[in-house]
Amino acid sequence: MQNFEGKVAFVTGGASGIGLGMARNFLAEGMKVVIADWNDDHLAQARETLAGSNAVHFIKLDVSDREQMRAAAQEALDTFGKIHVLCNNAGVGGGGAADDPDFDEWDKAISVNLGGVINGSKIIVPIIKEQGEGGHVVNTSSMAGIVPLPGLAAYSTSKYAVRGYTESLRLALAADGIGVSCLYPGAVRTALVPVPEEGEEDVPDGPDGELLAQLFAAMRVAMDPMDMGAAVIEAIRENRPHILTHAEFLDEVKARNRAIEDAFPDNGEVPEARTQFENTRRSVVDELLAIPAKD
Repeated sequence: MQNFEGKVAFVTGGASGIGLGMARNFLAEGMKVVIADWNDDHLAQARETLAGSNAVHFIKLDVSDREQMRAAAQEALDTFGKIHVLCNNAGVGGGGAADDPDFDEWDKAISVNLGGVINGSKIIVPIIKEQGEGGHVVNTSSMAGIVPLPGLAAYSTSKYAVRGYTESLRLALAADGIGVSCLYPGAVRTALVPVPEEGEEDVPDGPDGELLAQLFAAMRVAMDPMDMGAAVIEAIRENRPHILTHAEFLDEVKARNRAIEDAFPDNGEVPEARTQFENTRRSVVDELLAIPAKD
């Protein structure tokens, strides 16, 4: 999608952090923006930040609630007439470990981080398709959807799943001229990770405390959400399937990919029927991915 002027974006988790960075960049491109968020304080702050703009509309929304999502989509249409860009960005941290007995926090993390992406897509994407004007979807995963994040299994699980869902959505929408990208943030200044002032950290002794202290230090030099929003604009223009912004992960990602490659067997013949099917499947995927998005 090359032309942003006059088009409409719908951004979940849009009242702070990455979401607000995207929203402000969309507004700078001449778009109208619906900012949907659950947090009243963040909504109030965003209203203050964007006061005076008649190109922005605010909605309180729990993305895990499908009826709320349907109502929010209709409110967006009632306000601006159309939706062209959907950013499924709302997310929560935490959720618990892989081996603890708790389900409540686990279910919450999955329902927001993954369920919110699915709800937004399955409710709003049909609207974008029906308009027939093309558009773009950006789903926010995380670098935790590519590399392991110790102790936060629910978060990692949801973000890995967003990555898989986004790849499927890109294939599904290619013929409609609608682009789809997956965003993998690393350290970005967001409300998701509250950071104490330097010297005021209260961290436990031992390796866990050292890791937490390093996290706080990294977050103090984290990426500005406005820069993240600018990267999203560029990626939409180029219809990139993956939006990666943090170079510090590159060596680890390369090593993990090599480890997966090395795990394949290098002996034995593959039956012809299996090879033929996979070649055909790959050809179909390659053809879909080669279809350009509409302007």
